[in-house]
This record gives sequence, structure tokens and C-alpha cells, in this order.
Amino acid sequence: MYRNPIIVFEGIEGSGKSHHIKKVSKYLEKKKISHIKIREPGGSLNSEKIRKLILNKKSDFNIKTDLLLYLAARSENINLIKKYYKKKIILIDRFTDSTIAYQHFGMGVNLKIINIINKFLLKDIKINFTFLNVVDKKNLFLRLKKRKSLNRYDKFDMKFYNKVQKGFLKLAKRDKKSYKIIDSNLEIKHNENLIIKELNKLIK
Repeated sequence: MYRNPIIVFEGIEGSGKSHHIKKVSKYLEKKKISHIKIREPGGSLNSEKIRKLILNKKSDFNIKTDLLLYLAARSENINLIKKYYKKKIILIDRFTDSTIAYQHFGMGVNLKIINIINKFLLKDIKINFTFLNVVDKKNLFLRLKKRKSLNRYDKFDMKFYNKVQKGFLKLAKRDKKSYKIIDSNLEIKHNENLIIKELNKLIK
């Protein structure tokens, strides 16, 4: 149980994380529980500007620039997070684990560099719980096909997504008490109920 925790929703493309964070936000609204919902990259005004640059299909950044843009977007969100830290429940669609999973495990960027900058940005801010959504190859590509438009990160091959998902799972194994793995290949209503049940344990 936490008082106004930071709850993060992680996972690769097509894993259902954005769907579930919206459902949780609606549930909290219905219960009149104070919270904010942000995404990364995005959230604050300047971070949303950086998001458009990162995800633009015409963008072709090298992996170091990509990392620094994601961290710049996070830097712009920190003041927003600090403003409500421990005052409201904070729901985040992607956060520090995504940077490690994609940029380190997926693209091979030095983990020490990522950790140093994340520590510099977050300082005393701590994530309380993470819902990690996992998906298989079949469902990933079925869901991507249904999207009206695809961004730059929706167009990697399965080899890359596998490396990223395995990276997420490695992170989850380090601290099993603070992670809940959601098998998004299962029926969506089942997972919605599972997440709400876990949420209630966290905020009671």
C-alpha cells in the first residue's frame, strides 16, 4: 500500500499498456481519486514537442541522439512530476525502464550512461509499481496493422522487439514485488480486472 504512488505502464508496441492506463485513469476518475496521467515521450508541453520530433517517420537519428532526445523529454516532465509527487497518484505511460529496454537492450547504448542521466534527472523521485505488459509476435503485428498511422518505433523487426521485451523482463526479475507482468495475449477484460484488483491493493 502506498500514499499517492507513481505507477508506470511498460511494454513494447502492441502490448496494451496505453489501453490499460486509460482504463485505470477512468476508474480513478469514477472513484473521484486525485491523479494525473502522462506519457513518455510527452506529458508536458515541451515534452510533447520533442515527442513529435522523435516519432516522426522522416526522422533518422543515430542511437545516441535518440537516447538524448528521450531523456530531454523526460527532463521536461520532471517539474510536472515533482509538482504532484506524493500529492496525487501519478500514472505514467513509459518511463525509465523503457529507456533501458529500448536504448540499452534494444540498441546497445551503454547502460551506465543511461543510469547516470536518469539518476541526475529523478534525484529522489521513486517509482512505486510497474505493470509490465508482454505480447507475442502474432498479436503484436495484428495490433499494429489496426493502427491508423504508424510512427518510427512501430516499424522495427521482431528481432528488435524480442530484445526489448527480454530486457523488460530482466528488469522485472530484479524486483518482483514492484512489478506485475500482464500477459496481453489473454482476453483484455481479464487483464483489465487483474490490473484494477492490483491497483486497489496499491492505493488502499
